[in-house]
Amino acid sequence: MYDRILVATDGSEPARAAVRHAVGLAAETGATLYALYVVDTETSWLAVSKADVKQTLRDVGERAGDQVLADVESRASDRGVTVEAVLREGVPDEEILVYADELDADLVVLGTHGRDGVSRRLLGSTTERVARDAGMPVLTVHTDDQSS
Repeated sequence: MYDRILVATDGSEPARAAVRHAVGLAAETGATLYALYVVDTETSWLAVSKADVKQTLRDVGERAGDQVLADVESRASDRGVTVEAVLREGVPDEEILVYADELDADLVVLGTHGRDGVSRRLLGSTTERVARDAGMPVLTVHTDDQSS
């Protein structure tokens, strides 16, 4: 059923719940797990020196991404799942969609904060944008889902 499962993570608790679920699915189906961390280096037009801000965001994001992806690799290894970890830079929802298409992913797994109302309208939702625009199934996992 699934050969290539993409899980995008930012290290947040909702993303960790998605990782647990994706690792479990990959273990059950024999799929390869592709773990993606996107370093978001978008800068505000208010930034004095966009180049300096962008480099700082890149440095911090890459360090965080390396740690988050190492955790995914460890979880996958514990379950005997083959994992390919990738770190990219850009707008998270756009990079997730591009990578999912490049992989010809069978499934994209994403965590969701479960925000509603004004909070969601103000902040937007990477998960919502990916689910709306993806050309393949997207599974959203809530924080309280403790699947492994």
